[in-house]
Amino acid sequence: MKIFNFYTGLKIAVTALAITTCSAFATHPNLVITQSDVEKMRSALNQSGRFNDRYLELKQQVDQQLAFGIVVPLPKDGGGGYSHERHKKNYQLMYGAGIIYQLSKEQKYADFVRDMLLEYAALYPTLDVHPKRKVKSQNPGKLFWQSLNEAMWLVYTIQAYDLVVETLTDQDINDIEHKLLRPVALFLSQGQPSTFNKVHNHGTWATAGVGMAGYVLGEPQWVEKALYDLDKSGKGGFLKQLDMLFSPQGYYNEGPYYQRFALLPFVTFAQAIAHNEPERKIAHYRDSILLKAIDTTIQLSYNGLFFPINDAIKSKGIDTIELVHGVTVAYGLTGDTGYLDIAQQQGQIILSGDGLEVANALDEGLATPYQFRSVAFGDGSQGDEGALVIMRSKPNGEQALLFKPASQGLGHGHFDKLTWQFYDKGQEIVSDYGAARFLNVEAKFGGRYLPENNSYAKQTVAHNTVVVDEISHFNSDVKQGNKHAPTLNFFETSEYGSVSSGQINTAYEGVELERTLALVELKELGSTIAIDLYSVNASQPHQLDLPLHYKGQFIDSNFDLNTQSQQMTALGKKNGYQHLWLRAQARPEKGVAKVTWLNENGRFYTLSSLVNGEESFLFTQVGANDPNFNLRNEHGFIRRVKGVNRHQFISILEPHGEYNPSKEYTLVAQSRLSALSHTQQGELTLIELTVADKPYLIAINNNKDASKRSFKYKNQSYSLDGHLGVYLMTNI
Repeated sequence: MKIFNFYTGLKIAVTALAITTCSAFATHPNLVITQSDVEKMRSALNQSGRFNDRYLELKQQVDQQLAFGIVVPLPKDGGGGYSHERHKKNYQLMYGAGIIYQLSKEQKYADFVRDMLLEYAALYPTLDVHPKRKVKSQNPGKLFWQSLNEAMWLVYTIQAYDLVVETLTDQDINDIEHKLLRPVALFLSQGQPSTFNKVHNHGTWATAGVGMAGYVLGEPQWVEKALYDLDKSGKGGFLKQLDMLFSPQGYYNEGPYYQRFALLPFVTFAQAIAHNEPERKIAHYRDSILLKAIDTTIQLSYNGLFFPINDAIKSKGIDTIELVHGVTVAYGLTGDTGYLDIAQQQGQIILSGDGLEVANALDEGLATPYQFRSVAFGDGSQGDEGALVIMRSKPNGEQALLFKPASQGLGHGHFDKLTWQFYDKGQEIVSDYGAARFLNVEAKFGGRYLPENNSYAKQTVAHNTVVVDEISHFNSDVKQGNKHAPTLNFFETSEYGSVSSGQINTAYEGVELERTLALVELKELGSTIAIDLYSVNASQPHQLDLPLHYKGQFIDSNFDLNTQSQQMTALGKKNGYQHLWLRAQARPEKGVAKVTWLNENGRFYTLSSLVNGEESFLFTQVGANDPNFNLRNEHGFIRRVKGVNRHQFISILEPHGEYNPSKEYTLVAQSRLSALSHTQQGELTLIELTVADKPYLIAINNNKDASKRSFKYKNQSYSLDGHLGVYLMTNI
């Protein structure tokens, strides 16, 4: 791997024009794009290739907007409303026009940015806080309903100004800086210290915008405050955010959805730091944490979409503009051709120095397959607050299992300790609801998080993990959740597949939850199964519920259902249960209870569970007590046991068969698992199962050290080296 100073590093050698001190801030452009970048990019114009194509595409888009004219409306709408979207479009348009000016040197583009900035300079001093400001606990903007959007506006707008300032008169500069840019920067910093100093994605956007403004406007103290917080104590600020919000492996505390959102201000401000003050060596800060964060963001995806844990919009994926910037930067830093594979899938080129390198490399056909891995990403700033575990099947990663013995994730976190999700053939099979929100759809609660985000989506029963006495983890208290994280007992990937174990004893008083999940390769059958072992140990008797939410159409169960076909009632009154219709219930006999469903990918899935004859199965549908139809009507079932101190839920998830309605055939619609049993030898868990008439023994060593050991089962000797072993049994 090549190592460079961030973005420019050794690629753009230190020259007489290099900006090394804050006194040199007057050189423009000096943020994301430098004059050296501009010269290289101009040489690529009027030539066939991706970079020129993107330039022409952006130029056409900007030209269309220039013909439409400048519109700077009075702020009045919340997220998704006209004025909100117009101001958002304006900052993107100014940024695009600034780039086109630098590459074409056509004055009309600079004039457009100037004229729009002057319109804002006339409007901004007249504004009070936004009329649709969010709840009192969040700081409002003036142009936007929340200061987060105001900071995003500044991040883009200060770059646009940097790109055209060389064309402006002294009077224009005075008006734009003193009536607009400086007031916005001061409003976001001194005017809102609680957000500016906060270790949170809102703080990241604010510090990035103000710090970049400091470089452009010649305010070195703004840069220092952006880096170290308002009093420069180091208790907040951009560097503290790099320290606290990412684990040592680059996992962002709030989860993948907010990791990609925060990525843009992180990489953009870092680029500005590197161009202006290379001596800070921001590329190497905290063992190159930003490069790790970019790569980790890619790893946190399946089939192009991010794993939807915590408050996540499920349609967000690797083509999001924040990660397009990130991948462009990562390739510029490393030259790793695997990033070109992701860039090719994204189908977008950034008009920057690094973007030119990506475009040229793609034109030359240098992309190689990006390697997705089975990995446990430690959570928390020290990596010791549990982990987010990804298991992928071999050799192509068609199947993925996500296990979450991870921390709360601040205010956007959900009460879902030890939950899991499963993916196959490009689709979600065992699902997570994600966020209850229609982003920027103003008709749906102003585009904000819906009330049901708190009353259902965040509650434990909305996830695939144990609920005790119908009470969510930490009693739905975010502050308590942030204080306590699960423990990752172990994670291992080997020729047999992947296995991981985690536990927590603080989600409920006097209750220990421990879960082991494995994605196991049955090589003789060319198939993969998931194993789920969930143990609950409590000091008092409790009701235990283990939900499983699935994507697809219920097909069959091997036990009779008492179905509510005429009238349904809600399963409970609070903690998310009030939003679940009870569709059917059953109590399977002792043995193996099976539930099968068909996913839209054309494959069948069966969950086979060992039951003792005392478990109830409750089949549910989301949508009760939802008068405005805010919730998606998704399906699931809950395994319930009552009055127990100790219990172990044991299940096997088995993909099988194929349904092709177009060609009118169905293959293997029935589960191939015909036998399942479980025994314990000290710390060794042994699971015997027969699939397609082949008997397997699966051994899981729960000792954290997992030293090599031998054991006997049914008079046969076996050797286990590590946490997971898979054996095709003979002589039984």
